[in-house]
Amino acid sequence: MNEPISPWPFVGMAGLACTFFLYAASAVFAPWWVVVLLLVAWVLLLLVACAWWTPHPRRLPYVAVLSVLVWVGAVALLSV
Repeated sequence: MNEPISPWPFVGMAGLACTFFLYAASAVFAPWWVVVLLLVAWVLLLLVACAWWTPHPRRLPYVAVLSVLVWVGAVALLSV
């Protein structure tokens, strides 16, 4: 009949929501153009997550982890 609802898309979207605050808070220490690029990258990851919601629900937490790794990489490059 009906399959149970998978919790993984919700976990991934919650992770993306958390990383949005990391990306936005980067304006405190990063140049404006870096923050704009980070937010564009975040929106692209959000679009991927939305596209994968139904066909690949178990991949969404990995998108959130990728979002954290992108932010950490950008911050690491800024500190060089």
